Amino acid sequence: MTDISEPWLKVQNLTKQFGDGCEYCRGRNPEKLEKNYCPRCGTVYACQDVSFEVYEGEILGVVGESGSGKSTIMNCLYFDEDVTDGTCTIRDYHKGMSNIFEESSRQKRFIRNTLMGRVYQNPMLGLKMEFSSMSNIAERLIAAGDRDVQPMKERAEELLTCVNIPLFRAKEAPVNFSGGMQQRVQIAKALSTKPPVLLLDEVTTGLDLSVQANVLDLIKKLQRELHITMIVVSHDLGVIRMLAERTIVMLNGRIIEAGLTDQIMEDPQHEYTQQLVYSLL
Repeated sequence: MTDISEPWLKVQNLTKQFGDGCEYCRGRNPEKLEKNYCPRCGTVYACQDVSFEVYEGEILGVVGESGSGKSTIMNCLYFDEDVTDGTCTIRDYHKGMSNIFEESSRQKRFIRNTLMGRVYQNPMLGLKMEFSSMSNIAERLIAAGDRDVQPMKERAEELLTCVNIPLFRAKEAPVNFSGGMQQRVQIAKALSTKPPVLLLDEVTTGLDLSVQANVLDLIKKLQRELHITMIVVSHDLGVIRMLAERTIVMLNGRIIEAGLTDQIMEDPQHEYTQQLVYSLL
Protein backbone atom coordinates (compact mmCIF):
# COMPACT_ATOMS: atom_id res chain seq x y z
CA MET A 1 0.00 0.00 0.00
CA THR A 2 1.30 3.46 -0.94
CA ASP A 3 2.21 5.69 1.98
CA ILE A 4 1.08 9.17 0.97
CA SER A 5 2.97 10.64 3.94
CA GLU A 6 6.18 9.86 2.03
CA PRO A 7 7.41 12.56 -0.38
CA TRP A 8 6.31 12.04 -3.96
CA LEU A 9 9.73 13.15 -5.22
CA LYS A 10 12.98 13.21 -3.27
CA VAL A 11 16.19 14.83 -4.55
CA GLN A 12 19.47 14.31 -2.71
CA ASN A 13 22.83 15.99 -3.36
CA LEU A 14 21.99 16.97 -6.94
CA THR A 15 25.16 18.34 -8.51
CA LYS A 16 25.57 19.65 -12.04
CA GLN A 17 28.79 21.17 -13.30
CA PHE A 18 29.76 22.44 -16.72
CA GLY A 19 33.46 21.70 -17.13
CA ASP A 20 35.87 19.15 -15.72
CA GLY A 21 37.07 21.21 -12.77
CA CYS A 22 40.67 21.50 -11.64
CA GLU A 23 42.71 20.97 -8.49
CA TYR A 24 41.99 24.53 -7.45
CA CYS A 25 38.17 24.24 -7.52
CA ARG A 26 37.49 20.52 -7.23
CA GLY A 27 36.39 20.74 -3.60
CA ARG A 28 33.92 23.51 -4.55
CA ASN A 29 35.22 25.73 -1.75
CA PRO A 30 33.12 28.92 -1.97
CA GLU A 31 36.18 31.00 -1.09
CA LYS A 32 37.90 29.81 -4.26
CA LEU A 33 34.94 30.36 -6.59
CA GLU A 34 33.60 33.58 -8.04
CA LYS A 35 29.99 32.91 -7.17
CA ASN A 36 29.73 29.43 -8.78
CA TYR A 37 32.49 29.92 -11.37
CA CYS A 38 36.12 28.79 -11.19
CA PRO A 39 38.35 31.64 -12.36
CA ARG A 40 41.21 29.25 -13.20
CA CYS A 41 39.59 26.53 -15.35
CA GLY A 42 36.23 28.13 -16.22
CA THR A 43 34.09 25.34 -14.71
CA VAL A 44 30.59 26.44 -13.70
CA TYR A 45 29.02 24.65 -10.71
CA ALA A 46 25.38 25.24 -11.64
CA CYS A 47 23.98 23.08 -8.81
CA GLN A 48 25.92 22.09 -5.72
CA ASP A 49 24.56 19.34 -3.44
CA VAL A 50 20.94 20.42 -3.83
CA SER A 51 18.48 18.38 -1.73
CA PHE A 52 14.72 18.80 -1.31
CA GLU A 53 11.45 16.90 -1.13
CA VAL A 54 8.07 17.47 -2.75
CA TYR A 55 4.87 16.02 -1.32
CA GLU A 56 1.77 14.92 -3.17
CA GLY A 57 -0.59 17.77 -4.02
CA GLU A 58 1.70 20.59 -2.88
CA ILE A 59 3.35 23.43 -4.78
CA LEU A 60 7.05 23.85 -4.03
CA GLY A 61 8.55 27.19 -5.02
CA VAL A 62 12.14 27.61 -6.15
CA VAL A 63 13.30 31.23 -6.17
CA GLY A 64 16.60 32.90 -6.95
CA GLU A 65 18.34 35.28 -9.31
CA SER A 66 19.41 34.41 -12.86
CA GLY A 67 22.26 31.90 -12.77
CA SER A 68 21.38 30.58 -9.32
CA GLY A 69 20.69 27.06 -10.60
CA LYS A 70 16.87 27.06 -10.64
CA SER A 71 16.38 26.08 -14.27
CA THR A 72 19.26 23.60 -14.10
CA ILE A 73 17.30 21.68 -11.46
CA MET A 74 14.34 21.51 -13.84
CA ASN A 75 16.55 20.47 -16.75
CA CYS A 76 17.99 17.62 -14.69
CA LEU A 77 14.63 16.44 -13.36
CA TYR A 78 13.18 16.37 -16.89
CA PHE A 79 16.34 14.76 -18.34
CA ASP A 80 17.09 17.69 -20.61
CA GLU A 81 20.58 17.57 -19.06
CA ASP A 82 22.52 14.77 -17.40
CA VAL A 83 23.47 15.22 -13.77
CA THR A 84 27.05 15.15 -12.55
CA ASP A 85 26.08 13.48 -9.28
CA GLY A 86 23.12 12.94 -6.98
CA THR A 87 19.91 10.91 -6.72
CA CYS A 88 16.23 11.43 -7.38
CA THR A 89 13.53 8.95 -6.42
CA ILE A 90 9.80 8.96 -7.17
CA ARG A 91 7.47 7.34 -4.66
CA ASP A 92 5.25 5.67 -7.28
CA TYR A 93 8.12 4.54 -9.53
CA HIS A 94 9.72 1.25 -8.50
CA LYS A 95 8.42 1.92 -4.97
CA GLY A 96 10.77 4.87 -4.63
CA MET A 97 13.82 2.61 -4.74
CA SER A 98 15.32 3.60 -8.12
CA ASN A 99 17.53 6.59 -8.83
CA ILE A 100 15.82 7.95 -11.95
CA PHE A 101 19.03 9.73 -13.00
CA GLU A 102 20.59 6.30 -13.60
CA GLU A 103 17.70 4.80 -15.58
CA SER A 104 17.93 3.82 -19.25
CA SER A 105 16.96 6.23 -22.01
CA ARG A 106 13.77 4.24 -22.55
CA GLN A 107 12.73 4.50 -18.92
CA LYS A 108 13.58 8.20 -18.85
CA ARG A 109 11.23 8.72 -21.81
CA PHE A 110 8.52 6.85 -19.90
CA ILE A 111 9.00 9.09 -16.85
CA ARG A 112 8.94 12.24 -19.02
CA ASN A 113 5.81 11.18 -20.86
CA THR A 114 3.74 9.77 -18.00
CA LEU A 115 5.00 10.91 -14.58
CA MET A 116 6.08 14.49 -15.32
CA GLY A 117 5.01 17.40 -17.46
CA ARG A 118 7.07 20.51 -18.07
CA VAL A 119 6.19 24.07 -19.06
CA TYR A 120 9.22 25.99 -20.31
CA GLN A 121 9.92 29.69 -19.94
CA ASN A 122 10.38 29.83 -23.72
CA PRO A 123 7.31 28.25 -25.41
CA MET A 124 9.48 27.39 -28.43
CA LEU A 125 11.17 24.72 -26.29
CA GLY A 126 7.87 23.11 -25.31
CA LEU A 127 5.81 23.48 -28.48
CA LYS A 128 6.19 22.86 -32.18
CA MET A 129 5.19 26.37 -33.14
CA GLU A 130 4.08 25.54 -36.71
CA PHE A 131 1.86 22.61 -35.64
CA SER A 132 -1.69 23.17 -34.46
CA SER A 133 -2.45 23.27 -30.74
CA MET A 134 -4.32 19.96 -31.06
CA SER A 135 -1.35 18.39 -32.86
CA ASN A 136 1.01 19.51 -30.08
CA ILE A 137 -1.17 17.76 -27.52
CA ALA A 138 -1.52 14.68 -29.74
CA GLU A 139 2.27 14.50 -30.08
CA ARG A 140 2.68 14.00 -26.32
CA LEU A 141 -0.17 11.49 -26.18
CA ILE A 142 1.37 9.48 -29.02
CA ALA A 143 4.75 9.53 -27.24
CA ALA A 144 2.98 8.05 -24.21
CA GLY A 145 1.54 5.21 -26.33
CA ASP A 146 -1.88 6.46 -27.44
CA ARG A 147 -2.92 5.59 -31.00
CA ASP A 148 -6.70 6.11 -31.19
CA VAL A 149 -7.38 9.41 -32.97
CA GLN A 150 -10.86 10.18 -31.61
CA PRO A 151 -9.99 9.93 -27.89
CA MET A 152 -6.90 12.07 -28.52
CA LYS A 153 -9.04 14.69 -30.25
CA GLU A 154 -11.52 14.69 -27.37
CA ARG A 155 -8.70 14.95 -24.81
CA ALA A 156 -7.17 17.88 -26.68
CA GLU A 157 -10.50 19.71 -26.82
CA GLU A 158 -11.08 19.05 -23.11
CA LEU A 159 -7.69 20.45 -22.15
CA LEU A 160 -7.80 23.48 -24.44
CA THR A 161 -11.18 24.36 -22.95
CA CYS A 162 -9.72 23.88 -19.46
CA VAL A 163 -6.94 26.41 -20.16
CA ASN A 164 -9.30 28.86 -21.85
CA ILE A 165 -8.19 28.42 -25.47
CA PRO A 166 -11.25 28.85 -27.77
CA LEU A 167 -11.91 25.62 -29.66
CA PHE A 168 -12.31 27.50 -32.94
CA ARG A 169 -8.56 28.17 -32.63
CA ALA A 170 -7.67 24.58 -31.72
CA LYS A 171 -6.36 23.85 -35.22
CA GLU A 172 -4.37 27.08 -35.34
CA ALA A 173 -0.59 27.07 -34.84
CA PRO A 174 0.74 28.57 -31.57
CA VAL A 175 3.05 30.81 -33.61
CA ASN A 176 -0.06 32.96 -34.17
CA PHE A 177 -0.89 33.17 -30.46
CA SER A 178 0.09 35.71 -27.81
CA GLY A 179 2.70 34.77 -25.21
CA GLY A 180 0.06 34.07 -22.58
CA MET A 181 -1.91 31.80 -24.93
CA GLN A 182 1.26 29.93 -25.88
CA GLN A 183 1.94 29.26 -22.20
CA ARG A 184 -1.61 27.99 -21.75
CA VAL A 185 -1.19 25.61 -24.71
CA GLN A 186 2.05 24.39 -23.11
CA ILE A 187 0.18 23.72 -19.87
CA ALA A 188 -2.53 21.80 -21.77
CA LYS A 189 0.10 19.73 -23.54
CA ALA A 190 1.97 18.98 -20.31
CA LEU A 191 -1.26 17.84 -18.63
CA SER A 192 -2.42 15.66 -21.52
CA THR A 193 -1.06 12.39 -20.11
CA LYS A 194 -2.30 13.20 -16.60
CA PRO A 195 1.17 13.33 -15.00
CA PRO A 196 1.25 13.45 -11.18
CA VAL A 197 3.73 16.36 -11.20
CA LEU A 198 4.11 19.51 -13.27
CA LEU A 199 7.39 21.43 -13.61
CA LEU A 200 6.82 25.14 -14.26
CA ASP A 201 9.88 27.18 -15.21
CA GLU A 202 9.51 31.00 -15.19
CA VAL A 203 6.13 30.69 -16.91
CA THR A 204 5.16 34.35 -16.37
CA THR A 205 8.47 35.98 -17.32
CA GLY A 206 8.06 38.47 -20.16
CA LEU A 207 4.27 38.54 -19.96
CA ASP A 208 2.20 41.66 -19.33
CA LEU A 209 0.96 41.99 -15.75
CA SER A 210 -2.67 41.24 -16.64
CA VAL A 211 -1.60 38.15 -18.62
CA GLN A 212 0.65 37.06 -15.74
CA ALA A 213 -2.34 37.24 -13.41
CA ASN A 214 -4.43 35.07 -15.75
CA VAL A 215 -1.71 32.43 -16.01
CA LEU A 216 -1.19 32.37 -12.22
CA ASP A 217 -4.94 32.06 -11.64
CA LEU A 218 -5.02 29.13 -14.08
CA ILE A 219 -2.15 27.39 -12.26
CA LYS A 220 -3.90 27.78 -8.90
CA LYS A 221 -7.17 26.53 -10.40
CA LEU A 222 -5.53 23.44 -11.88
CA GLN A 223 -3.71 22.62 -8.67
CA ARG A 224 -6.89 22.99 -6.65
CA GLU A 225 -9.13 20.98 -9.00
CA LEU A 226 -6.66 18.28 -10.12
CA HIS A 227 -4.69 18.07 -6.85
CA ILE A 228 -1.55 17.99 -8.98
CA THR A 229 1.93 18.34 -7.49
CA MET A 230 3.96 21.25 -8.86
CA ILE A 231 7.48 22.64 -8.72
CA VAL A 232 7.40 26.33 -9.67
CA VAL A 233 10.63 28.15 -10.52
CA SER A 234 10.77 31.94 -10.56
CA HIS A 235 13.12 34.84 -9.91
CA ASP A 236 10.04 36.72 -8.63
CA LEU A 237 9.26 36.08 -4.97
CA GLY A 238 5.84 37.66 -5.54
CA VAL A 239 4.91 34.80 -7.89
CA ILE A 240 6.20 32.23 -5.41
CA ARG A 241 4.30 33.88 -2.55
CA MET A 242 1.07 33.63 -4.54
CA LEU A 243 1.49 29.95 -5.47
CA ALA A 244 3.76 27.97 -3.16
CA GLU A 245 3.21 26.48 0.28
CA ARG A 246 6.93 25.80 0.76
CA THR A 247 9.89 27.54 -0.83
CA ILE A 248 13.59 26.96 -1.34
CA VAL A 249 15.85 29.95 -2.04
CA MET A 250 18.88 29.44 -4.27
CA LEU A 251 22.06 31.45 -4.73
CA ASN A 252 25.17 30.47 -6.70
CA GLY A 253 24.00 26.90 -7.19
CA ARG A 254 23.20 26.24 -3.53
CA ILE A 255 20.07 26.23 -1.38
CA ILE A 256 20.61 29.00 1.15
CA GLU A 257 17.19 28.92 2.83
CA ALA A 258 14.15 26.65 2.88
CA GLY A 259 10.84 26.52 4.72
CA LEU A 260 7.20 27.52 4.64
CA THR A 261 6.68 30.39 2.24
CA ASP A 262 4.91 32.49 4.85
CA GLN A 263 7.73 31.88 7.30
CA ILE A 264 10.35 32.94 4.77
CA MET A 265 8.35 36.04 3.89
CA GLU A 266 7.85 37.08 7.51
CA ASP A 267 11.25 36.16 8.95
CA PRO A 268 13.92 35.68 6.26
CA GLN A 269 17.21 34.49 7.72
CA HIS A 270 19.75 34.83 4.91
CA GLU A 271 20.89 38.26 3.77
CA TYR A 272 19.99 37.52 0.14
CA THR A 273 16.49 36.35 1.09
CA GLN A 274 16.05 39.49 3.16
CA GLN A 275 16.87 41.57 0.08
CA LEU A 276 14.29 39.64 -1.96
CA VAL A 277 11.59 40.11 0.65
CA TYR A 278 12.31 43.79 1.26
CA SER A 279 12.21 44.44 -2.50
CA LEU A 280 8.51 43.46 -2.39
CA LEU A 281 7.68 45.94 0.34
